[in-house]
Amino acid sequence: MVAIFLSRAAPKKSAMKQSHLFTKTRKEAPTDEVAQNAKLLIRAGYIHKEMAGVYAYLPLGLRVQNKIKQIVREEMDAIGGQELIMTALQSKELWEKTKRWSDEVVDVWFKTNLKTGGEVGLGWSHEEPIAEMMKGYISSFRDLPIFVYQFQTKLRNEVRAKSGILRGREFVMKDMYSFCLDEADHTAFYNRTIDAYMRVYHRLGIGEDTFVTFAAGGAFTKFSHEFQTIAETGEDVIYIHRAKKIAVNKEVLNDETLKNLGVSRSELEEVKTAEVGNIFNFGTQKSEDLGLSYKNEKGEAIPVWMGSYGIGITRVMGLLAEKFSDEKGIVWPESVAPFRVHLVSIVGANGEAVKKEAEKLYQTLTDKGIEVLYDDRDLRPGEKFADSDLIGIPTRVVISEKTMKEGKLEIKDRKTGTVSMLSESDLFKLL
Repeated sequence: MVAIFLSRAAPKKSAMKQSHLFTKTRKEAPTDEVAQNAKLLIRAGYIHKEMAGVYAYLPLGLRVQNKIKQIVREEMDAIGGQELIMTALQSKELWEKTKRWSDEVVDVWFKTNLKTGGEVGLGWSHEEPIAEMMKGYISSFRDLPIFVYQFQTKLRNEVRAKSGILRGREFVMKDMYSFCLDEADHTAFYNRTIDAYMRVYHRLGIGEDTFVTFAAGGAFTKFSHEFQTIAETGEDVIYIHRAKKIAVNKEVLNDETLKNLGVSRSELEEVKTAEVGNIFNFGTQKSEDLGLSYKNEKGEAIPVWMGSYGIGITRVMGLLAEKFSDEKGIVWPESVAPFRVHLVSIVGANGEAVKKEAEKLYQTLTDKGIEVLYDDRDLRPGEKFADSDLIGIPTRVVISEKTMKEGKLEIKDRKTGTVSMLSESDLFKLL
């Protein structure tokens, strides 16, 4: 006998009625929250503060996070990256091989003990584990190059956890790792990654204000490149040459660096920035420490060239919330907004007709695949408009008795504040 199972079609995820959204806006952020990004995101219902430096991502926040991830994913795939996911638990013995288990070398470890005995760490980065894993997959020159990346929750025991989701103790990061035959192959991919990162930032709407910055490598390498975005509330200070697109982190600004870059100190402008990405060239050092090598055509064992490339997904989200906001709330770029349209019904004396017309437009937008949040709540117009501005969806569409009489829709552009009256067909052209 053959069993036949019938199920309803999966609900469309491009639409949501606001009365069904479990999160709510707030007039005030928690009194212990000092970061502007977290204040905005908490008030608008995107995140929930668990404790200092630790935030939950609510449905609206997760939609934004996933859109940022997808932009990054597409650009990493375009340069040959393959997605995987590593473990959060880290082997003490592995990290001891590279001397990075020590709290004196890496001061952000969270460590714990297993019930069966032995100490483990909670992943703050994944260079060691992924290099160790590659020992099982790289043996010949024919196996290279390999480029892999993941979206992983990182855990860092930060002393300063006062910057909201810009610097958290728990955060989501895209980290990619390259394994190459030699320096030339590594350099070629390293440069392709720089280009891919800049495409990401342009798609996020911050490309013009983002600079590839020469910086120190900290616990990773001697030197690195950071991607720094100009931001008034940023924690970092860099020096830039706008015309030449040159940028130097304050900590490595010296005569030698200036000479290598071919600029003078007087040509550089000091700006405050927030770091939105970083890349590291490990050379062969980490491979030598861990015994990762390949056999060349002569059968000789050659250490693998390795690089590491990070983008803080939730950090970028926090930066966007701060950089694209005004006194009323967030102004999301279209590429990452949780919805494309915020449909608002204003119900007066002729409420049923307005509701019917709003439901009809909601269904039409949904059928056309346009992401829409429909505010169907029984609230005053002022409350709905204030929430709409706070949440920051790019286009607000209002249906009311007034708009129905005119046979038009009231359209507000959240970015410019421009309000216009358009027909339904003109709305679809706009979208």
